[in-house]
Amino acid sequence: METPPLAIETALEVARVAGAIQRRGWGHPGEPSSKAADVDLVTEFDGLCEAAIVDGLRARFPDHAILGEEGGARPGDARFRWVVDPLDGTVNFAHGLPLFSVSVALQVDGETALGVVLAPVLGWEFVATRGGGATLNGQPIRVSRQASLARALLVTGFPYDRRTSPENNFDHFVAFQLGAGAVRRLGAASLDLCFVACGWLDGYWEMKLSPWDVAAGELIVREAGGRTSDFSGGRPRPESIVASNGLFHDAMLAVLQADATRPAPARG
Repeated sequence: METPPLAIETALEVARVAGAIQRRGWGHPGEPSSKAADVDLVTEFDGLCEAAIVDGLRARFPDHAILGEEGGARPGDARFRWVVDPLDGTVNFAHGLPLFSVSVALQVDGETALGVVLAPVLGWEFVATRGGGATLNGQPIRVSRQASLARALLVTGFPYDRRTSPENNFDHFVAFQLGAGAVRRLGAASLDLCFVACGWLDGYWEMKLSPWDVAAGELIVREAGGRTSDFSGGRPRPESIVASNGLFHDAMLAVLQADATRPAPARG
């Protein structure tokens, strides 16, 4: 897999520009609006960040394809696709909670070659390249060594359509609250994955995400020595992703698969 020259530098550059925009808006984001679900918020800063990222990528790599949360797919060379979440954790951002980020990944021939996640208010820059390891602010990071699910600290998120769809994360959450050491919900998938990569959290699972939510963070976990998959143990997908230090990954899958076989609750 050939990564274009200056790709890492460009990813960091555009992420830092977006991060500066986020810092400017933090604490006074304006009145957010809702997307399809009334709990799925968007602010003017989501669009400003994506525009800045796209402009920076186009200036350096005008022929590359770009997939962004706000602007959708922008055509280009199918071999190279940038996957961008300009402001992951918008609900946190809108409330002034500093757990939000910029996420930028480059996929080459369908495989993620590099990932950058910045938490601009916290001053954290997570970077990974395929086969090159993962770092936080330039220092190598590794997943935890917690071997027991019963003592593991997990993190998850919930779908935006959780009020209306029976396909949600509620049963999984209860099952892991009973079977793991503890479970958190932080509100930004890219940071959840990076926190697993750092060993601050031991495992993560979520469903009904989008490619921009996980592209960079999933690579960062793997390059930090972790394991990622879908709920069945196959290739991770935005619709179904599990990440862990690898030591109790199969135990997490067993919980998720047991949950999937339970009969749906009676309605009416």
